Amino acid sequence: MGNQYEALDRLPTRQNLSEAKTLYQQLLRQRQDETVLSLSLDYLNRQLASVDGQPCDFPKQPAALSSWMTHNATEVSQAYQRYLTERKSGGLRRYFRTASHALYFLRGVAPTKLVDGAWLYGLLSQWKDTRFSPLIRIYLEELGNGKPEKNHVVLYRNLIASNDIDEADYLSDAHYTQGLIQLCLAYHADEFLPEILGFNLGYEQLPLHLLITAYELNELGIDPYYFTLHVTVDNLATGHAQKACKGLMDLLPQAGNTEAFYRRVINGYRLNSQGIGTTSVIASFNLEQEVISILAAKSSAGAGLHSDYCRVAGRSVNEWLSNKQQIPAFLKSLEEIGWIKRHQDPADSRFWKLIEGDKAEMFGVFNAYERQAIHDWILGNAENSHPQGRSYRAKRKMLDAREAGAARVAPTRPREILGRHATPYGEAGDVNDFNSELRALEADLASLSSKEEIMAALIRYMKPSLHATPAGLMATRVFTQMLAL
Repeated sequence: MGNQYEALDRLPTRQNLSEAKTLYQQLLRQRQDETVLSLSLDYLNRQLASVDGQPCDFPKQPAALSSWMTHNATEVSQAYQRYLTERKSGGLRRYFRTASHALYFLRGVAPTKLVDGAWLYGLLSQWKDTRFSPLIRIYLEELGNGKPEKNHVVLYRNLIASNDIDEADYLSDAHYTQGLIQLCLAYHADEFLPEILGFNLGYEQLPLHLLITAYELNELGIDPYYFTLHVTVDNLATGHAQKACKGLMDLLPQAGNTEAFYRRVINGYRLNSQGIGTTSVIASFNLEQEVISILAAKSSAGAGLHSDYCRVAGRSVNEWLSNKQQIPAFLKSLEEIGWIKRHQDPADSRFWKLIEGDKAEMFGVFNAYERQAIHDWILGNAENSHPQGRSYRAKRKMLDAREAGAARVAPTRPREILGRHATPYGEAGDVNDFNSELRALEADLASLSSKEEIMAALIRYMKPSLHATPAGLMATRVFTQMLAL
């Protein structure tokens, strides 16, 4: 069974939550106190110090940025065409052998995807300065301009929820590093503008892995829209990549120490390499170890709940589950007695029948991702012999219901905009637990008169912790329209 204890060693204890995860969660609270902000500043400085001077492909001169971007886009396009040719010639998927591998990936990158765009939040306060317009536009588009079906965080939440993927307590510190860096940049924009510009330009380049990921998720019946949306919005011609370059060039100082500013831009670009990225998450998957981890995580809750009449290799199930280190041997024993028939259709295995189906004895014990992993592990090398068994999951319906209504004529005055976005939750003044946050926003806005005050109030609802909520989405819609006034 290979290094069967590696998976067990990765299981967490709640006493040793990682620094990155803890700080990540604190920054996603609605209010951040001075202690948390100080810790995040220290964390960001340490990350920048760790990447300072590392080799990278970022142009040494600003004048070369455009050609650098064009070269990268051309290389990605050519590499993707080679990939498609390979696949059409019968080549196997490059990233995801099984559906469980793909779901493992979606879970592993969730801490980063659930703060998508956060690094630009701190620039919203500069909405009067047209030099910041391209960057603010990127942030608004990350937020879907307030439309939930386009908001990147809403989309990713829906994606993991629709696939029954929970937040894994045992994701490593490195899984949270990239998302935490983005949150730190969000709340320290005043001190780190050059670094934000460099990080943003690197993040908005279209990577090859994004194209391949979308292609293979679609093959496996997993909605790829979150990823295909990024393929379009990050395009070189008019998308985020171009806006990121323009924002950098507009804000590059024309007086003072331009060289020092640009060195900081390059260091910000280097931050993209920190933590565990897409390809690293994909490469870290080991199906057998994942199954062991799943069963070990369940063992603490399941030990003592099984009757003693059923014995495996002379021991009760409760005895097997009393120590998670015994899980690999337990699985081996289940194979030996025929309860698990590896490399065959899982429907032929008694163990699978215990966990899958409405009347299964262990119905509800394992979520959809966990069942998928166990299914794929049992099926093993028989995948090609059972084309219908590659994924027992039903094909998920693609999120193809997109907003198709004609665009309304934009209002021209702040008060008209506020009225246009009022929310019909009950009668006027009616507040309940479902709409209290929206009512609070409406009350805040109604008490303000100047555009500056209104914009400042809206920005508070557009922070990484709030923008995907109903109130945050409404705030983003209002902000987007008022920005054009």
